[in-house]
Amino acid sequence: EVSSMPSKRSFFNKTLFRKNLSRFWPLWGGLSLVGAMFPLYLALFLMQVQRSVEDFSDGFFAEVLYTVAAAAVPAITCIYAIFCAMAVWGYLNNARSTGMMHTLPADRTCLFVTGVLSGLAMILIPYAVTGGLLCLIALFCGAFHLTAVVTTVLTVAFAAVLFFGMATLCAMLTGHALVLPVFYLLANFLAHLMEMLVTGLAEDFLLGVWMTQDMGMLGFLSPVMQIYRSVRPVAERLPDGTLTGWRLQGLWVLGLYALAGLALLALAWYLYRRRHSESAGDVVAFRWLRPVFRYGLALLSGLT
Repeated sequence: EVSSMPSKRSFFNKTLFRKNLSRFWPLWGGLSLVGAMFPLYLALFLMQVQRSVEDFSDGFFAEVLYTVAAAAVPAITCIYAIFCAMAVWGYLNNARSTGMMHTLPADRTCLFVTGVLSGLAMILIPYAVTGGLLCLIALFCGAFHLTAVVTTVLTVAFAAVLFFGMATLCAMLTGHALVLPVFYLLANFLAHLMEMLVTGLAEDFLLGVWMTQDMGMLGFLSPVMQIYRSVRPVAERLPDGTLTGWRLQGLWVLGLYALAGLALLALAWYLYRRRHSESAGDVVAFRWLRPVFRYGLALLSGLT
């Protein structure tokens, strides 16, 4: 009688995860070093400028966190996510690297989950270093604000899922390293660009039509611009004008975008399972998508 053990399917490869982090440590390590400069500058500001430690209240700490979350996190994450995606999914652009990865004892679902977690880890590590130092300074000064910290962590997590999801989907659509940033740029700003071109063209032919400052009905398709329009720190005041605290307005917008990012990751996983290894080096990885990009580029070029 022969007994066989049931095979277990792995959805995560620890060795590949550690290899990704160790191989691309200058990327997340360098940004962590740059991010650490901000808490150090704040510490020097408190020690050297005419401001006592007692003035560093929890309200001031919350204002600092919300200002950084609204002003810096979306732009930094948007730019940084494409570099992380190019690092994690770079093997899809080379036929030899693609063949080597797809011969490993791990299916594509395992490779995809490990790659996504590697990319998200590289995005979140610099924020963890910067935020951890800020929290240490706040605790030392007795001005720690738990609500502001939790809100900022959610802001960073939502932005990371959104932009890395977009970058991952773009990486699955192309097999060329130089085309990936172009697709990612179009994914973020194509809706606003098309609206601007169509409205600008209509101004010359239709009376009463002009480009307004609003983004229009399709503004939500440009995530960076919509986030900057919706997410901002707001001061809470009493009727007499006394400042009582701060809150971050528009966090729910980032939450909805994070759900969209998860949907994009699911779509990217679906495409990755059906992507041919021979598509490495192709501008468009899927043959059935090539007419869409060809005529879309022609339309965009014609309007421009």
